[in-house]
This record gives sequence, structure tokens and C-alpha cells, in this order.
Amino acid sequence: MASGQYILENLNTAVLLFDDKLRLKQLNPASEVMLAVSAKQAVGSNIHQLIPVDASFIATLQNALETEQPRTEREVQLHLLHMHTIIADCTITPLRNAHQEKELLVEVFQRDRHLRIAREEQLLAQYDTSRELLRGIAHEINNPLGGLRGAAQLLEQELDDEGLREYTNVIIGEADRLQNLLRRMLGPNTLPHKKEINIHEVLERVYTLAEVESADGISIVRNYDPSIPELYADPDQLIQAVLNIVRNAMQVLDGHGTITLRSRTQRQFTIGNRRHKLVARIDIIDNGPGIPPELQDKLFYPMVTGRADGTGLGLSIAQSLVNQHGGLIECTSQAGETVFTLLLPLERTHE
Repeated sequence: MASGQYILENLNTAVLLFDDKLRLKQLNPASEVMLAVSAKQAVGSNIHQLIPVDASFIATLQNALETEQPRTEREVQLHLLHMHTIIADCTITPLRNAHQEKELLVEVFQRDRHLRIAREEQLLAQYDTSRELLRGIAHEINNPLGGLRGAAQLLEQELDDEGLREYTNVIIGEADRLQNLLRRMLGPNTLPHKKEINIHEVLERVYTLAEVESADGISIVRNYDPSIPELYADPDQLIQAVLNIVRNAMQVLDGHGTITLRSRTQRQFTIGNRRHKLVARIDIIDNGPGIPPELQDKLFYPMVTGRADGTGLGLSIAQSLVNQHGGLIECTSQAGETVFTLLLPLERTHE
């Protein structure tokens, strides 16, 4: 591969080359991700097929081709296939090839994607900070808690009155409950036991468990991409992570609604500040009332919950389990649609 081609293949910016009829001649992997089509499908397509409803942007491309004047368009809303909309800065450069035929080079810098990456980096940093803080708090609480429990046990041995022993039993029981709560707040303390797995075996296990637990008025729909390659992961930990989110959705739906388990792949995708060639994307979608805006930025913190009877630990534990696989959980929510997205790298990392 020539060095220029190698650079083009590894750019995060989408680069597309059109002929004088605005037919696509060439595109890089970042463009395939943006358009959600493969190069084999896209090359030869007319611009109207790729961006079907953006008449004003297409007119801008045609004008640049006719005048042979480069231009830059800022914060353009592009309505792509599959009802997908992005916000991007576009640089449009007219060219002439070796045969003096007109061509058009279009570079698309996806602004919303970079905002997402920045948000993910902030989320990961906040999560790491909160875990370190929790570890410090847990250490400070565990020591006196252990002393309290030990003293209660010694006291119990000295008491002859069964009525008084009931009080020491309460102290011991509450000390054990608090220690268990601290362990759950800190998340999993064991390394994942990874092996090659099919992600759909994980989703099917969650589906089976959820079907047993869910109310009659809740429908669980599966929408899988069977072409997803095997993932190097701990199946039990991923089952726990997905199940925590599905159970959360069942509680929110309160007996009526639909939960969708959807699997897809994404190419050349960035998680936090690390770029991956291929990522498994698992969406857990519910059509419930949505998450209040004031909770959305704090969902994955321990003890944050919108329910009076909730502990706020399920999502925090799920995030921790997915983080151990080099992945991340994101959430978007509005009335009628809440989407929790698990992003898991498909390439095997060195351990």
C-alpha cells in the first residue's frame, strides 16, 4: 500500500471523491462509518442516493464543481441514509485528474462525533475519580466497622440474657450489611476470565432470564447482526452487565412496554481516546418515560437512582464490568425512548 493510501485509510476524517456527475469514485473507512455503507455498496452511487434529502448541500457541491472554487461549509446538518443525521464541517475542493476531468474532493469533519469522544473521555475520567474516592471512603469505613463487629461478638459471648443478645445480633447483622454494601459500591474486585465467545450467546442468556422475570405486559424484541465476529471476553461478567440494564428497563416500564436487544458492529470507532478497527455495539432500548435530564449525567455513579426503592448500584456495576473489557456504556434518553449502548472492542488486546 502506498504511503498516501495508508494515510487516507487511517484518517478519522471522512474523505469522499466524486466525479463530474457527482457519482462516488472513492471513499475511506471513516466515510464508510459515517454513511453506514461499505465501499463496495457505495462506489458508483449518485450523491442523491447517499444524501437523499439534502438538496441545499447537493446544490453547494454542484456549484463548487461548476465554478471550480473551493469552499468550506460550517455546522452543516447532513441527513444520511437510515434516518441518520450528523452535524459536520465540510471542506469542498474541486480537482482535475490526469485526463483533465473534473472531480470533487469532499472532507467531512463530524463535529458531533468529536463532541461524543470528548464526552466519553470526561465520563471515563469522572468514573475513575469516583472509584478512587470510593476506595478511600471504603477503607476509612471498613476499619472501624470491623472493630465494631468484633466488639459486638465479644460482648455477645459475655451475655447470658438472650434478650440482650438480640441487640448484639442486630449490630453484627447491620455491620455485615454495610460491609456488603461497600463491596457492591466498589464493583467487581476480580479480573475477568476471558475466552472467545459469541456475543449473541450472552444476549440470548439475558433474554431467557428477562423473559422469566418480566411482567406479561412487557415484550422483549431481539434484533441481531449475525455477522459479528467472536469477542474475547468474560461471558458471566457481560451477562451481569447487560442483565443489570435490562432489569433497570423492566422496572422503569412498570409492567407495560417493549425492550429491544440490538447488536451491530462499528468500524474505525473511538472509545474514550482509543481508536479501534472494529467494535461491537449492543443497544438495550426501552420505550418507557425516559430518564430525567438532571440524572442523565450522573447515571453511572454509585447510589444515584430515580426510584425510591433503588440502590443506584446496578448501572455503576455494569459500567465497571464493561470498563474491564476496554469498553464503555453510554446512554441517551428522551420520552418514549431510552437507549443504553455497550461498546466493546472486538480486537483482542494484549494482557
